[in-house]
Amino acid sequence: MNSRHATAVAILLVIGAKSLAAEGNPARGQHVFDACAACHSLQPDQNMTGPSLADLWNRKAGSLPSFTRYSPALISANIVWNDKTLDDWIADPQNLVPGNQMTFAGINDARQRADLLAFLKKATQPGPSVAQGGASGGMGGTRGMGGMTGGGQVPNLKNSDAQNRVQAISHCKDTYTITTANGQTRKFWERNLRIKTDSSGDGPEKNAPALVGAGMMGDRADVIFADPSEISSFIASKC
Repeated sequence: MNSRHATAVAILLVIGAKSLAAEGNPARGQHVFDACAACHSLQPDQNMTGPSLADLWNRKAGSLPSFTRYSPALISANIVWNDKTLDDWIADPQNLVPGNQMTFAGINDARQRADLLAFLKKATQPGPSVAQGGASGGMGGTRGMGGMTGGGQVPNLKNSDAQNRVQAISHCKDTYTITTANGQTRKFWERNLRIKTDSSGDGPEKNAPALVGAGMMGDRADVIFADPSEISSFIASKC
């Protein structure tokens, strides 16, 4: 292949990649994003399992300062996110960056990828949000997404209401019993109750953990503390 032909091919590839987001349907892409919303927020520096996707275009992979859980493979990858690299990533993350910790297998359907890119290109831009209506969340059940910057939004637990503010936790055999500030008690199989912490501005007040539902059938929940040091002293062994 001569240099002129190689250059022409490269230009065609770039043009093809740049057209992906332009040709996609943002409304359909919003529904594709539902599968991503369980792990990724669209709000700046609101990181979840994965990093925030706000201002994603033209950002170097593995470089968001507020996210500290990047894999070494992604940090060392010399990739800048654009239409082409994001399409390759969404198609097969492990093929683009071998050894990364992304648990998502990829999307084979080129049209779905184009739709998702079209949605993300609008949703991740800075500035006023564009209403996108309610949408169902990904793996965690229903998730209200509000505006374009609302994807993956976690609840603010600073001032939880009485029914979600935990007053006591006891453990007996294979069961946790949760007592909330409204005087109600709920029992959970120990594998269905997850203990978490949230030290961010959205986390609960110290010594006032919050109960957050986590299962579609109401049989699972998270108890979220402000700091790990609170956990052992808060849970009583009592039958």
